[in-house]
Amino acid sequence: MISDDYYDKDMKTLFKFLAILSCTAALIGCNGKKGSLLPNVSGKAGEVMVVIDREHWEGDLGIAIRTALAGDTPYLAQREPLFNLSNVPSGTFNNMFRMHRNILVVNVNPQIINTGVYFKNNIWARPQAVVQLYAVDNDQAMMLFNSDSHKIAEFFEQCERDRNIANAKLYEERQLRDPVKNVTGGIIHFPSGYRCRKFSDDFVWIADEKQYTMQTVLVYKYPVSDPEPFTLEKIIAKRNEIMQANVPGQVDGSYMTTSTAVEPTTRSLSLRGRNFMETRGFWEVQGDFMGGPFVSHSFYSSDGKDIIVLEAFVFAPRYDKRQYLRQVESLLYSFEWEDEILD
Repeated sequence: MISDDYYDKDMKTLFKFLAILSCTAALIGCNGKKGSLLPNVSGKAGEVMVVIDREHWEGDLGIAIRTALAGDTPYLAQREPLFNLSNVPSGTFNNMFRMHRNILVVNVNPQIINTGVYFKNNIWARPQAVVQLYAVDNDQAMMLFNSDSHKIAEFFEQCERDRNIANAKLYEERQLRDPVKNVTGGIIHFPSGYRCRKFSDDFVWIADEKQYTMQTVLVYKYPVSDPEPFTLEKIIAKRNEIMQANVPGQVDGSYMTTSTAVEPTTRSLSLRGRNFMETRGFWEVQGDFMGGPFVSHSFYSSDGKDIIVLEAFVFAPRYDKRQYLRQVESLLYSFEWEDEILD
């Protein structure tokens, strides 16, 4: 017969093992990635919380912040702010507010030593974007903000895109990788809901279509035939040619083209080692009453023989379009060459 002392000894050994295991897990957590221990962010997509005292929020500094971050989003039919802003005075910025997804902290104090603008991620929650501006007085705060206002707006914009990309990867429609890879030699991460409507050796049409909204990505390529292929005129001319051939409207004989009511714009961008020309404008359907905003990325193929274009556009006549366009535009930023794909 086994004695009670044996069970007591066995239980003590078990408790010691569990205690050691618990301590080890705690140490791993403390020494591991901080983000893995943080709570998820709160707040709606496109919101920025501005932590600033009321006197500055209602003065010139607040006006500058609202102008830079809540100005009109370009190339939308209706006026929509770039971000929706909320103000929290410094004294009430407690743990509840610290969970917000995007935070701009403005600290104006004559005793501050390390002045400047600092960009940080995942301080109080994840995935979180935090910009901290430290200045000794209002004039210095204005100077610091104005010099970095574009960078601040783009930081929040890219963090919004990164959240969309993370969601797309989490719920990815992996079967959509192949048609994009066949055209470009790379992939785009499409989330659940997207379906391939059309594909060929040089054109792919993938969309998430609901009753009153349509978010679409077009992927196409064409041979390099010009030493300067990335001018606005050449990008739009090629776009119109390819849209007419591949994207028909609902009425017989109608097709997508580029609206001339507002001239498109281009700018050269570089992100994570990939250089591309961004084009923004409005699309419309020749012979029908449809239209909306589009954005495209044009760049060389890996062998330099073709121009690859990734284009996102939105049709949502009943709704504001900022978030719809931001969501589908984010997918363009998820593009990876085949040799970069990790999973």
